Amino acid sequence: MGVGRVDIQLDDGTTKRVGVTRAHLEEDAGKSLHEEFPDMTGIDLNRAGTPLLEIVSEPDMRSAAEAVAYVRKIHAIVTNLGICDGNMAEGSFRCDCNVSVRLKGEEEFGNRTETKNINSFRFIEKAIKGEIERQIDILEDGGRITQETRLYDANKDETRSMRSKEEANDYRYFPCPDLLPIVIDEEYIEQLRANLPELPDARRERFVSEYSLSDYDAMVLSADRNLSEYFETSAATAKDAKLAANWVMGEVSKHLNQTDTAITDAPVTADMLGGLLLRISDNTISGKIAKQVFEAMWAGEGDADQVIEAKGLKQVTDTGAIEAMVDEVIAANQPQVDQYVNAEPEKRGKMIGFFMGKVMQASQGKANPGQVQGLLKQKLDQLV
Repeated sequence: MGVGRVDIQLDDGTTKRVGVTRAHLEEDAGKSLHEEFPDMTGIDLNRAGTPLLEIVSEPDMRSAAEAVAYVRKIHAIVTNLGICDGNMAEGSFRCDCNVSVRLKGEEEFGNRTETKNINSFRFIEKAIKGEIERQIDILEDGGRITQETRLYDANKDETRSMRSKEEANDYRYFPCPDLLPIVIDEEYIEQLRANLPELPDARRERFVSEYSLSDYDAMVLSADRNLSEYFETSAATAKDAKLAANWVMGEVSKHLNQTDTAITDAPVTADMLGGLLLRISDNTISGKIAKQVFEAMWAGEGDADQVIEAKGLKQVTDTGAIEAMVDEVIAANQPQVDQYVNAEPEKRGKMIGFFMGKVMQASQGKANPGQVQGLLKQKLDQLV
C-alpha cells in the first residue's frame, strides 16, 4: 500500500507535501479525568462507541507552524466531505502531536513523545513549541528523552507526563484483536471518487479562475465549506466577486470573531450582504456609510434598503448640492487654499484630503466621494 499525501500552504506562500501513513476506523473510547477529582480518576464515557477515523501522518513536519497548517488542511477536507462537523471544543476533531528533536546534522530521529487529544489549533502550536523547548533543555543538560504519552495543560501552558510507551505501538489499554481486512475493488473506489463533493484545493483553483481572486483570498475563502457558500451566494447577489470577497474576509469575519458566531448563524445572511454591496455599486451609499448599515443589519434592524431608508443614509449625488458644499468649504478655509495654490504641483494631490474631510463632514458622510474629489480639484486648480 502506497503512502498518501496532503499538500499544505505555508505562511511564506510555499507549498509542502506531507505524507499520510494510513487512515483507520476505530471507536472512540472513554477518557480518564484527573483535574476535577483529587486523589481519584474519573471516567467519562460520553463519547464511547462513537465512530472514529484516525489519520496518521509521516514525520515530515519540521515546525509547529507546519503542523498547524497540516491539521487545518485535514480539518478542511473532513468538514468539506461532510464526515465531521470539525468542532474541536466538543471533541469531534482533535489531534495527537508527536514531537522529537535531534542534533543538527544527525540522520536518526530522536525519541518521541505523544501529546494526546489537543482540541484547538492555538493549543496545538503552543503544545508543540513547549514540548520542543522541553526536549532541547533535557538534551542540553545531558539527559535522555523518555518515549511517553503526555497531556497538554492549557492553563499552565505546558505538557506533563501521562504514561510511558515502551514501544511505539504500545497504546492499547487491553488486548483487542484487529478486524479482518476488507478488500475494496477499484471500481467501487472510482464510483466513490466520482461522487465526492468539491474539495478545498479544487475550490481554491476555481475561485482564482472563475472570480479572479488572489491566491491568498481564494485560499481563505475555500478552506471552510460554509464560508465558501456564503461568499458565492453574496457574490452572485452583488454581481461583484472581489467586493464580496473583501467584505466576507473583512467586516463579516470581524463580526463573527468578535461575537464568537458561526457563519451559519450570522444574523446578516449572504443574500443580505449581497443586497448591501449592490447599494455600494449603484452609489446609493458610500463604502464608509455601508459599514454603518452593516452594523445595523447585524443588530437585526432589517436589510440594507430598510436601514438606509430608516436612517436617511442615502448618498448625495446631486451635483448642485455637492458643488454648493464644495464652494462653502473653499470659502471658509482661505489659509489652506493659499497653501494649495502656492504648493508644488506634485504635492497638491495630498492637500485635497483636507478639503475632502471638510465636505464629507458637512454632508454627514453622505456626499459621493468621487464627485467631491473631482469638483474640489477642478475648483482649486482654477485658483492656481
